Amino acid sequence: MKLTGFEDLRVQRTIKSIYRAFEELICEKAYSKITVTELARRAQINKKTFYRYYETLDDLLAELQARYSQEYLEEVKDFQYPRDLDKSVASFFTFSVKQGEAYDRITTNMHYSGIRAQMVNKVMNATWGKSPVFQRLSDWQKTILLQFVEQNGLMIYQRWVAGGKKQPLAEVIDEAQRLTRGGVQEYLHHR
Repeated sequence: MKLTGFEDLRVQRTIKSIYRAFEELICEKAYSKITVTELARRAQINKKTFYRYYETLDDLLAELQARYSQEYLEEVKDFQYPRDLDKSVASFFTFSVKQGEAYDRITTNMHYSGIRAQMVNKVMNATWGKSPVFQRLSDWQKTILLQFVEQNGLMIYQRWVAGGKKQPLAEVIDEAQRLTRGGVQEYLHHR
């Protein structure tokens, strides 16, 4: 249930408790092993209360992903592409680092790839979709450009997380920017 801020305080506390319990469980075990019973117990609510707000755990996961993507889109809403590509890459990494372990698990684990793809598509279409340069590309060209940008940033972030985040964030961002910028500039130059 997406909170608007106008809900009763009990409802707000319940939803926040569900989110907190869900994020804790994501950090502790595989998504397929999380149950509504366990989530309800952790959130200190009744199972019926969970089902009042969500039909399934997948619905809760989709809402969590939507929250992440909406917060990120707010950060990049004024960027213009491809001009602000470097700023966008930096924003992706700095935003991701602030989200915590549950976000990292969702972003780096293959079990979440379907729901993650929905979030990424929403972000890419909302950002690049406004670009006049991008609009001049064929549908196929748009698809491969977006997949390159998406996979490049995601792969670097995944490798960095898997490696224990040992490289300084500024260095990771610089590498990601150079690789992404080089690929996008070269690709668009030949269009």
